[in-house]
Order: sequence, then C-alpha cells, then structure tokens
Amino acid sequence: MKVNSKIKLVGIFLSGFLNLGAQTQPTVITDDPIAALLDSLASQKMFELAFSKPVIPKTNKFHYSADSVPRFDDYTLQTRIAKLDVNSPFDLVYNEHVKGFINLYTVRKRESVSRMMGISQLYYPMFEEVFDRYNIPLELKHLAVIESALIPYAKSRAGAMGLWQFMYPTGKMYNLNVSSYIDDRCDPYKATVAAAEYLKSLYGIFHDWQMVLAAYNAGPGTISKAIRRSGGKKTYWEIRPFLPTETQGYVPAFIAANYVMNHSAEHNIYAAVPRKTYFEVDTVIVKEQMSFEQIGQALDISAEEIQYFNPQYRKNVIPSGGNSMCLPKAKIGTFLTNEKDIYAAIQAQQTMQGMAPVTYKEVKKTHTVKGGEKLSAIARKYGVSVADIKSWNYIGKKGVRAGKKLTIYVPEKTDDPKLVVKSETSKTDTSASNDKKLASVKKSEFRWHKVKAGESIFGISKKYGVEAETIKDLNKMKNNSLKPGQLIKLPR
Repeated sequence: MKVNSKIKLVGIFLSGFLNLGAQTQPTVITDDPIAALLDSLASQKMFELAFSKPVIPKTNKFHYSADSVPRFDDYTLQTRIAKLDVNSPFDLVYNEHVKGFINLYTVRKRESVSRMMGISQLYYPMFEEVFDRYNIPLELKHLAVIESALIPYAKSRAGAMGLWQFMYPTGKMYNLNVSSYIDDRCDPYKATVAAAEYLKSLYGIFHDWQMVLAAYNAGPGTISKAIRRSGGKKTYWEIRPFLPTETQGYVPAFIAANYVMNHSAEHNIYAAVPRKTYFEVDTVIVKEQMSFEQIGQALDISAEEIQYFNPQYRKNVIPSGGNSMCLPKAKIGTFLTNEKDIYAAIQAQQTMQGMAPVTYKEVKKTHTVKGGEKLSAIARKYGVSVADIKSWNYIGKKGVRAGKKLTIYVPEKTDDPKLVVKSETSKTDTSASNDKKLASVKKSEFRWHKVKAGESIFGISKKYGVEAETIKDLNKMKNNSLKPGQLIKLPR
C-alpha cells in the first residue's frame, strides 16, 4: 500500500511536499524531446495508411463540440491520478512537472495523441501479452509512447532504434540483431520481448519502478551516479535534480501519458480508427526471398502497407531463411493458399527477365579504424552505407577515433544451385531463351504469361489456345479482371 495515497486524495500537491516551490515552472519547453517525438509522428506520411476515419468524431461521451478543448483544475487532475495510483505498482504523483506534460498531450498535441491511441490498438495487446508473461506491470506499455511515439522505425540522434529505442550494443545483449537487410530493434515483437527482459533486469537492480524508468532512459550507471551525488537517496524524486535534463522529464512524461490514455474522453480526445488492429493481422514464415514489390503483386497490397506491418526489413526485401511476414489476415490466408504458386511465379518472373534467383548472406567483419580514416571511406570499402555503420555501432558526435573496432555486415550474393538457370542460347534470341528457362524451372509445371495493359482473359485464351474458364480455374480467379504486370499460369 502506498503511504501517500490518502494525502493525494485530499488534494495536497506533491510539488509542495518535494519543496518544488509555488513558482516552479513546468518541465515542458518548446523543444522538449517528447514534443519533438510527437511532431515526428505527425510528419510520417506512411502512417496515413494506418487510419480509415477522421481523427475527431462527430459525437463523444461527454457531448463536447468537435473543437472543444476541455481544461480541468489541479484538484480534478490530481484526484484522477490518485485513483490510478491506487491500482498501480508505480508511484503515480501529480505536480507541476506532470501537469506540464498533461497540457502538452491534451492541448498542444491533441491530434498526435489521437493517432497514437489509434496505433496503440495494433501494438498494445501484444505489449500486454509479453509483459504479462514476464510479470511486468502492464502500465509499462505506455513507455513506448515516451520512447518512440509508437513509431516502429523511430531513430534517435544517438542512434537508438524502434518502438523501444534500443542502442546497438544493448540490443545485441538481448538478441536484437542488425544486418543490412533486417534490424530486429524495429521488429515490434522481438523488441518488446527484449524490452521486457531489460526492464525486469533493471528492477532486479533498483527494486523501484520509477527508478527503473529513469534507468531505462539514462542507463543504470547514470542512476547510480545520481544516487551517490544525492547523498544516497533511493527514490526518483529525491535524485531527480542530479539527473540529466531529459531524464528529469522522463517519469513526469510517463505519468502524464498514463493519465491521458486513461482519461482521453474527458479531454475530448478519441482514438483515430485504425485500418487494422492487433486482432486483424497475422504472421507467416516466408521460406524464400521475396521483395515487397513481388509480395504486393501476388497479394494485391501496396509496398507501403507491407512496410507498415513489417518495419524491421530495411531494404523492402524479406531475405530467405525463415523470416516472418505480418499482414492483414485475409492477405495471409491468400498467401498460404497460393504459397507454392507464388514462389514459382517469382522464380518464373526472374527467369523471364534473364535473372537467376539470388539470395544473400551476411558476413560479419571487424574493421579497426586507422588514423585519419573517415566513415565514408570505410563504407565505400565494404560496399555499405555510412548510416548502416552507424546503426551497427555506437558512434558519438566526435565520430570515430583511430583504433576503434567497428562491426560491419557485408552482404554477399549466394546463388542457390537448385534455382539457378543456365541458358546456352544467344542473348538476342530472347523468346527462345525464355522458353528454355521456363522449362528448366523445376518447381513449376506451367508456362507463365505477364499481363500487358489492355489484355483480357479472352484475348489470352485465344492467343494460347486455352479455354478462358481453364485459365480462371488454374489461377483461382473469381472474375475476369486483370492487372498490367500480373503473372498468370497456363497449362503446357
């Protein structure tokens, strides 16, 4: 039981209890990092795909007008937070610092909060399932709001990535691997498991959830130093003056986010309606390498939407080796029903274009920086980008110094002998070459036709001497509609 609960319920501000003074100003300032995160959410064009209805509803629980921005006195806000506190393992307090962030969320950044509430319907159920498994307070799901504004590929200035903002070294400690094609820190599920493990380990050190939050932001070493500088104090509010500026606002921002997510309706803020929630998507393992463009062509879904559900893939390619793909359930169902045919069609398409199917493997290398050597030169040497090198290694504002060892993943092509097609015909004899290549694709017993603009089922049936109904049955087509670029299979 929390000793301050009754005090809070009668309206005594903890700001006074903590000697913050009547003139204490809210923590939030114009360039506050939390405000910057919310701004970045608003600027993400891809998130337009996430919503299907306007942000502001026509009707609401408290019958406010659509443009109404309700405001409440300190006592009302404090009482609401005190009620949340009774049922929470956190010490949820109300003071001027928390008030500043409540104003940020409910007044200045209302639309961003509405969008985050909509996106939370995709991520929060998964957060809760993982945190429950690790016996971690479910309120910690709101931590992702503070860390990334629920942007799965958010990147900080220091190089932290994903919903839970893992730096490269910390991510490696919790099995979040980074390569040229995949960044596990941006994988919503894998990163959430890593966050749960990290939070649990921090609680084992500090045995106080407020301190855990501070340590998650600043690192356990910084918290230990603040404890020493404070004379051995052991609570967040006691060591707060000795913490970095960003961390001083971190716990108040979390408390305010907890409040707003529970009392949004009172402030006339409602969740934007998402196109898909957690219960409307599913995951499947992809056995062979596929690009987002190929997946989109096979399943009639845009590459942007595939990226939205699969932010861990850095180059719009799902590499071979049993990687997962998350999509709306209907699309996953279509993929599973036609999986073998989709793989065969991709191979046939590559063959028709004179391309042997190629997979990639990543070779981990260590580079020792030489005196005067720049990142751009190192990147050129290994055929990677400077951004890649920065994502694989912690590199501060001063850059790299001589002697520093850098981890670099070099992509190397690996031809699968089962898929490689060799042609002995002349390159000028394109049609004959394609016929031989198609015949050599072992996984397909069909020939393939790439639909051109203006073509119809009946025109194709006449061209190949195949009944239109046979083509429709073979390709599981419900109607006669075709799209340019679509691959359809035909009997030999």
